[in-house]
Amino acid sequence: MKIGVIGASGYAGGELLRLLAGHPEFEVCCVTAHSNAGELITSVHPQLTAYKGRKFSAFNASDFDCCGLVFLALPHGESAAVIATLNSKIKIVDLGADYRLEDSAKWEKYYGGVHAGTWTYGAPEIPGARAAIAKSTRVANPGCYATAIALGTAPAAGIADISDVVVVAASGTTGAGRSAKINLIASEVMGSLTSYKFGGVHQHTPEIEEALNRATGVSAKISFTPILAPMPRGILATITMKLNSGISSEAAHKVYEDA
Repeated sequence: MKIGVIGASGYAGGELLRLLAGHPEFEVCCVTAHSNAGELITSVHPQLTAYKGRKFSAFNASDFDCCGLVFLALPHGESAAVIATLNSKIKIVDLGADYRLEDSAKWEKYYGGVHAGTWTYGAPEIPGARAAIAKSTRVANPGCYATAIALGTAPAAGIADISDVVVVAASGTTGAGRSAKINLIASEVMGSLTSYKFGGVHQHTPEIEEALNRATGVSAKISFTPILAPMPRGILATITMKLNSGISSEAAHKVYEDA
């Protein structure tokens, strides 16, 4: 299958290219990057030696007509305008947040602007999601914190109260994107852990709650404190819930093993 990637110069786009290069059934034929058009892919992602000699191109919708599947790795809020220009027969996976949320009011509150719509949520580990994804032509890739926290919480829905979940989660600097920011340079983050967007304002809060609602049928509520850690990537989430009744450690482990 021929694959296109739109917006491949960022961290998410680079990791996507790495995964696609090793896929036995995929051929990456179109790779765009607006601000890096004309530059060698390896000049931005030197680790991607499979793309040696290939360059980022400027976006042209007709270039993707040959693709069976297109991935978008654009900043939040930019996907809908690009998707509107693509052939409607092309399957699409959006790595951005544009189509993750079901509630348009929450999109407006946490992201601002007009809600583009809701696509199939692409977390195959959540019960029932794999079959839905397989039948879909439009899939919204989950957010980073949302993936770690929803998958860590959902299995406990039968033994704990997920209407009052407390999460403290540390992530690396690449989660904030590739654009230069003073608060993300090494001399600012080394040797320290810094909380940010706490108090219910982080944009992944409604996504986590909606994902848990779909997975468990229970109205989940999250108290979420994100923390910036001095590392480039990875997430460590500490998730706390009250047990519904007494349970042994062995039984709790079994719940997660069977999930």
